[in-house]
Amino acid sequence: MPRSSFSDNPLLRVSRPVSACSRCRSAKVRCDGKLPACTACEKAGRENECSAANDQFARGKERSYVAALELRIEKMERRLAFARSRKASLSQHASLPPIPPTDRKDSLANIQAAMYRKAARSRENSDVNSLISDFGFLSVNATTRDFEPSTSNMTFARLVLAAATNDPLPRDDNWQLPPKQAAVALVQYYITNIYCLYPSFPETNLYDVLEQVYSAQTRVIKDSDYWLLYMVLAISSGAQSQIKNDQYYVDGVYFASRALRHADQALMPGYTTQIQSLILLTQYSTLDPAHFDSWHLIGFTCRAVIDLGFHQDPPPEQLSDKSLLDMRRKTFYCVYSLDRSISMVLTRAFSFTDAAVNVGFPRPLSFSRRASITGQYLSSCEPALLLFQLRRAQSHWYQLLTQSDSTPLPDPDFIWQIVRQMQEWAERLPNTLPIGVRELFDLELRYSFVYCMSPSAKLPALTDYARLFIFEHAIAYLDHIYDISHSGRNMGLYSYHDALRAFFMASQFVAVLRDAEELLLSGIMPQPPPYSTTMPPPLPRRMGGPGFDNLERSLGCLERTTSTLAKYGERWDDSVSLRRTFDIISQDVVDRLRMRRQIKQQPSPPRNMQPPMGRDMRWVDVNVEAMMRGNVGSGPRT
Repeated sequence: MPRSSFSDNPLLRVSRPVSACSRCRSAKVRCDGKLPACTACEKAGRENECSAANDQFARGKERSYVAALELRIEKMERRLAFARSRKASLSQHASLPPIPPTDRKDSLANIQAAMYRKAARSRENSDVNSLISDFGFLSVNATTRDFEPSTSNMTFARLVLAAATNDPLPRDDNWQLPPKQAAVALVQYYITNIYCLYPSFPETNLYDVLEQVYSAQTRVIKDSDYWLLYMVLAISSGAQSQIKNDQYYVDGVYFASRALRHADQALMPGYTTQIQSLILLTQYSTLDPAHFDSWHLIGFTCRAVIDLGFHQDPPPEQLSDKSLLDMRRKTFYCVYSLDRSISMVLTRAFSFTDAAVNVGFPRPLSFSRRASITGQYLSSCEPALLLFQLRRAQSHWYQLLTQSDSTPLPDPDFIWQIVRQMQEWAERLPNTLPIGVRELFDLELRYSFVYCMSPSAKLPALTDYARLFIFEHAIAYLDHIYDISHSGRNMGLYSYHDALRAFFMASQFVAVLRDAEELLLSGIMPQPPPYSTTMPPPLPRRMGGPGFDNLERSLGCLERTTSTLAKYGERWDDSVSLRRTFDIISQDVVDRLRMRRQIKQQPSPPRNMQPPMGRDMRWVDVNVEAMMRGNVGSGPRT
């Protein structure tokens, strides 16, 4: 019989016909229950003290043992019903009213007070979980299984989403999956343009899940597999969006909403799928900043990496399978690349330093092409290895310039050495790279150049050549990002962070124009620094030459930057404020440049032309006509 049936229907066993009076129970003597007083109380001369004589046991109100048990059962049933009614609200950490004053003799009130104390402790635990949602103070071990839904209402997934969600996603109750052909196109777009840079999971897993979801077979699909498919579709849709609320954007939001149904299991700590799932959510957050915060998400992702030990290569005897080791390294460097990229664009510290990392690059052979289950050859992932190398270089100088002490560099030539090394890396890029990937690397390179040369505590002063270097690479970057943003070509993972990069590059461009406007607009090539032993890399465009006008180039660049930020504002609301801020900080520079152009466009008089003089012009005691003929000695004209 179930346990609950005993409490609902207790077994009653009558062992005696009546209840003894209190005096007989205390003396442990037999009580005959005679009314109005029992025989024992009569013999002792205490008839008035016999409890059988009170109103409860008066004649006509006899209380049998069965009746006493029934009264007790009624009390227990009331307590059980109250406890059941409070269980649901206590589990949801609901706010409770103040504890009412209770009588200590009332056992039901004591139980109620205990429940209030338990609810208070639950609310305190909930407040603690909210406080540690900040990654810097997160004290939750991501390898523990205590956050499983079966053991606690607060899962690790709910903790992550509570900390990283800006606006909640809409419900997807009436939304349906697209046809299989449309889903395959989205998957292929992700593999071609995004997976080639971030191969965080085996690509065959994605195609397997796609076939299982759209097949008629009733097979059990894991929550992490559902998450993989829906988040890939969400990222692919969001990456192809051009303006807010277009069909691509709406589909991406609903794909992400569908994926959140499986968040508890997909983000469960202690598994590699947790890191892979967090990587996908972080990628989507850069495309949808209105709903998710990428900074918090990459923080949780890095914490999971460290807790699972992915930041260190395992001993050879623990992981002898080289393919598994390569996949583990790819997963780590995807997190590493995202952390470096997000931290740099937000000018924040990395989640972990390079000194804490001991992970080799994946073998180049692991990026070779393999046939997928669809019969097509999957894209080569060689760009991912190149991206990992670039992020390593960026991490090195970023930690030195922004995360170390403020002591100036002892060797000013150090920055030029870094720039030269990155330039040499770019010159060795293979010619087989896709156009979109090469464009992305070109932008990253120029962004790194300007970031390195920008004034900082480690490099407080700029030379004229450094200003010209920033000027040229900033123009090249801003012109290129303008073409990409207006062309409608989405051949890569261009996100809201690219709007932040464009704003940074434009701000540096305006800053150097303020500092050295005459030099930069004159077209004069300054000499490299005298202390430089490293030959600086060539400028993207040689100064001088016919038709070369830095004034027009500067004005055109500023106008195109405003258009670029406005274009991004159609896609992300946060970019609208970037454009307004840029208009404010660049207004004085734009006004001066336009004034220069007006002055330059005004016609100038011929150099040999003399000012006209009237025939009736006279000077006192001077014959002007004689002076014009060369006869200086002539007297005044009469």
